[in-house]
Amino acid sequence: MRKRRRTDWAKWGLGTYFVLFLIFLYAPMILMGVLSFQGVRGTITWPFRGPFSGRWWDSLFDESIPLSHAAEIRTAAQGSLWIGLAAGAIVALLAFTLSMAFRRRFRGSGLAFYAIMLALMTPGYLLAVGTQIFWATIEQKTGIWETALGTNVIWGIPFGFLIMVAVWNRYDERIEEAARDLGADQKRTFREVTMPLVWTGVFGAFLFGFTLTWNDYDRTVLFQSASTDTLPLTIGGLTFTGAIRPDLYALGTATTIFSLLAIVLGLIVAAITLRVRGGLRAAPVVRVEEELGIAEGLEAEPAGASARAK
Repeated sequence: MRKRRRTDWAKWGLGTYFVLFLIFLYAPMILMGVLSFQGVRGTITWPFRGPFSGRWWDSLFDESIPLSHAAEIRTAAQGSLWIGLAAGAIVALLAFTLSMAFRRRFRGSGLAFYAIMLALMTPGYLLAVGTQIFWATIEQKTGIWETALGTNVIWGIPFGFLIMVAVWNRYDERIEEAARDLGADQKRTFREVTMPLVWTGVFGAFLFGFTLTWNDYDRTVLFQSASTDTLPLTIGGLTFTGAIRPDLYALGTATTIFSLLAIVLGLIVAAITLRVRGGLRAAPVVRVEEELGIAEGLEAEPAGASARAK
């Protein structure tokens, strides 16, 4: 008689919890995308009102459609794109340079680490209020580029910094030592050995800075102006001042897809680079010799030594 297998209720329970978590996380996003393809009589609530149509998507780009906000959305999207790129670049630079200091422990490193992480604990709106009050006190102009960029950079630095710290924790410093032993100076070692190994972390920090700024509302809302609104501020304005229509669902779906594509691009680039790094880890010293162009000279010397020994 075969022994009856016991049911692993813990496994089933955890599996059910995981599925419910995924539904809770992604169902609103999927529902938003589905409702964005409704017909002219579509509303913002279920059920879906057909026929299936791309009219609400067209209204994001075609200004001739009645009640279209294409011009406002296009201007705001351009503003968000440029400020996001600027914030991403600054976050990547600062996160990389800050993390370089933490490659070795120093006096007060723990306090410095928590000081950098402080931005994660500060509510975004309070950070915007503090920045607004400070700049008003010193009688300086506030705006998207003057002050909102700085607040978003402060928000993004801890995320980029944590990425770079993780990269440095897995970094093999013997590769740099091999390069210096083979005659490379500090600048060349940094340019041809260090950066190719850690640039995926720098790119990840850039993605964090970009996506956080692209989707930010509470750190930017106090610095808005009619000509430099970002996309989240424009969406908020359309929501508060007019009737919510399925075109906002189309816009939300489009921005979500854009963010996901940026993340997927980063993952693809990271995967390609990790494959290259895998070959480097297999023979790090040989790769460094080839990078510096002196492997042949090192191979010739042992050959001559063996001939003299004979």
